Amino acid sequence: MSTQIKFTTPDEAVKVIKSGDHIHLSSVASAPQCLIKAMCRRADNGELRDIHVHHLHTEGPADYADPKYDGIFQLDSLFVGGNVRKVTQSGYADYIPVFLSETQRLYRSGAVPCNVAMVQVSRPDKHGYVSLGTSVDATLAAIETADTVIAVINRHVPRAFGDAMIPLSKIDLFVEDDTPLMEAHFSEPNETETKIGKYCAELIEDGATLQMGIGAIPNAVLAQLGGHKNLGIHTEMFADGVLPLVEKGVINGEAKNIDKGMMVSTFLMGSQRVYDFIDDNPGVLMKDVGYTNDPYVIAKNDRVTAINSALQVDITGQVCADSLGRKFYSGVGGQVDFVYGASLSKGGKAIIAMPSITNKGVSKIADVLTPGAGVVTTRNHMHWFVTENGAVDLYGKTLQERARLIISVAHPSAQEELDRAAFERYGEHHHYVKKYMCK
Repeated sequence: MSTQIKFTTPDEAVKVIKSGDHIHLSSVASAPQCLIKAMCRRADNGELRDIHVHHLHTEGPADYADPKYDGIFQLDSLFVGGNVRKVTQSGYADYIPVFLSETQRLYRSGAVPCNVAMVQVSRPDKHGYVSLGTSVDATLAAIETADTVIAVINRHVPRAFGDAMIPLSKIDLFVEDDTPLMEAHFSEPNETETKIGKYCAELIEDGATLQMGIGAIPNAVLAQLGGHKNLGIHTEMFADGVLPLVEKGVINGEAKNIDKGMMVSTFLMGSQRVYDFIDDNPGVLMKDVGYTNDPYVIAKNDRVTAINSALQVDITGQVCADSLGRKFYSGVGGQVDFVYGASLSKGGKAIIAMPSITNKGVSKIADVLTPGAGVVTTRNHMHWFVTENGAVDLYGKTLQERARLIISVAHPSAQEELDRAAFERYGEHHHYVKKYMCK
């Protein structure tokens, strides 16, 4: 370890936090748990009030969001992850609706202040640079705008390139902690998810540049792409599912127009294999979210294929992806950034993919969205829609044609009721009943 760094303890470092401050935490696997615990210890001692905490999705405990800290910590997250979902739904924490591409702008514009940025970085190299590793996203913007930057130097943080590399001079206080990074493991796709994966894979052309979210459906899609050629990655995040395709040479970035031959992402979530993969890998660029998620940057590559999911879709093609009725479940994330970017791309395809029913047997395709549900992707943005029952192209289709196509990939148990609802909506002019219900 470089001798020019003077380390302090987590408890000493967080003494810079003052009541009323806004704190940024780095995301996903890089949440600096030792600093979070130290900050909570100060709260337990009655030393802090009115602290605003901001972050995207984080893995691991989020103790500051505990209702016992009401009046001490106010979590205003930029994405509602599973570890803060219940406290957000109950009102103890809150959410700032924002496109993922603009999370960095909140800091850079001053719309959201940043007094202290608490981040986790790799060990410094011989040139005096550390890497943000798995979390660049809005963290780089927080570092640029914060009054004070506290960095945990952790030998487990991978040395990722791109915008992840920052000079030691950007950091004010250093703490050392070698706790391994949180890992995320995903279950194998079930039969439904595998069917969805096959339909999506059929839409992906050789030479496509891919964006897909996280979880079983993206993994199911990736598992079907072994026979494809010259795929590229320009995404907000990736996980373990891409690694076999990189090893086979299927993902090589050769057909990309920008960042040719490179995999581009802004954060990562996966197992240690993913962290090892990006470590010292010049073929991976971890970039600022203002770059990865800018629709006009996305559109510079041809055949951009963006695959995103939904919680509910109505028969006009409105996509709810952030809430279950009035209860916030996640956030806008990068869905709209990539749906729009893929739509602008030459030969691009924007795909919304989801199972047609919930695990409890409730149709996820509805006549109208549940009251309070948020429209993330509008009906105007909606192009391809995929369930386990097929893939339909809604672009250029009328409302009645859309209803017919969307209902055709609904679960069979829901189709009759949806048809009836569509008829009630459109049937007074008899087009719907003549064209579709009589077939």
